[in-house]
Amino acid sequence: MGSATALFLSRRGVRVTLFDRAAQPFARASRWNEGKIHLGYLYAADPSLATARRLLPGGLAFRGLVEDLIGCSIEPAIAYSDDTYVIHRDSVTSAQAAAHYFDEVSLLVAGHPDAPAYLLPAHHARVRQLTASELEAGYDTARITAGFQVPERSVSTCWVADRFVEAIAGDPRIEQRMRSHVRRVRRSTDAASSPLFVDTDAGTDGPFDIVVNALWEGRLAIDAALGLALPSTWSHRYRLSAFVRTPSDVDVPSTVIGTGPFGDVKNYNRRDLYLSWYLTGLIAEGSSVATPSVPALDDVRRKAMVGEIVACLGQFVPSVAALGPCLDEACLEGGWVYAAGQGSLADPQSTLHRRDRIGITRAGSYISVDTGKYSIAPWLAREIASMILDTPAP
Repeated sequence: MGSATALFLSRRGVRVTLFDRAAQPFARASRWNEGKIHLGYLYAADPSLATARRLLPGGLAFRGLVEDLIGCSIEPAIAYSDDTYVIHRDSVTSAQAAAHYFDEVSLLVAGHPDAPAYLLPAHHARVRQLTASELEAGYDTARITAGFQVPERSVSTCWVADRFVEAIAGDPRIEQRMRSHVRRVRRSTDAASSPLFVDTDAGTDGPFDIVVNALWEGRLAIDAALGLALPSTWSHRYRLSAFVRTPSDVDVPSTVIGTGPFGDVKNYNRRDLYLSWYLTGLIAEGSSVATPSVPALDDVRRKAMVGEIVACLGQFVPSVAALGPCLDEACLEGGWVYAAGQGSLADPQSTLHRRDRIGITRAGSYISVDTGKYSIAPWLAREIASMILDTPAP
């Protein structure tokens, strides 16, 4: 979110200082996630379609915006096949309800004027339910009740991250302040439009005409210190997933097990895979303004967690179980996930099943953004750049 905003501003002649706690941009959640470029299909537990409508414009625009920012095609990063959504027997939505929801989302996608601009043209979006024999061939039908192939894909986030890092490094208008933990943002005066200073563990920087808070970890604390109203509920979750590279091609289907606290498989190019099992990968969560501490994991524990993720997924997607010999080189990585909601994904009433309450808040010279999902960050970044350069501050 921060890197895309910096690049959009720089391309319009603005000098930008980019702060990051890590040694380089794109080191945590934006690098280590499944890269689903959302069209709305995931949120079957929000039958209002509010989440789908909120995510759709950013998902459709993702490819064009990213290619503009990094200066090359993202074709090599796009997963080679559409996602398959399978319904767990303990899903918070029935197979029938999910089928109806998927059809409604497909109508939204196909009817959107930007549908041709998706990762692959989506103006003929439709969902195909797997036949009984297809379902039995690919999944454990004692646990999976139905499957649907949807016109939605993912991108390899590590590939995308590397190109963003190169673009940032090659931009003379962007000054990187890496290994800088932002502790506070403060105004030079009480006026909302006054310049701002950024306090880090290395000292104070500024004054800045505008500060954009694009954090997931720690964003609320900085917002609160500047007097912004906080959402009524929120949660911070630190999630880890396994990233596996196989020595030869594998036919593991890109699969979302839903809807609830289950797992995902992403097969980007038949050799690079993302594997997630929610209950294994969730190692810290909290609903305070400050994020909770994250337990330290040694190599033994990390290796055990990778094995557990594969074992859990393999119960539902048998082809995953065959990846065992490839796990010695697998890595376990992740980052913080922030959401304006709370509850268990196993609860159909949990507000985590909605992601429509996201976006940009501005208070004079200070802007805070809840990205919501990786897929809409470039779209929100363009909105922020336009807000700063094309709209007078209130």
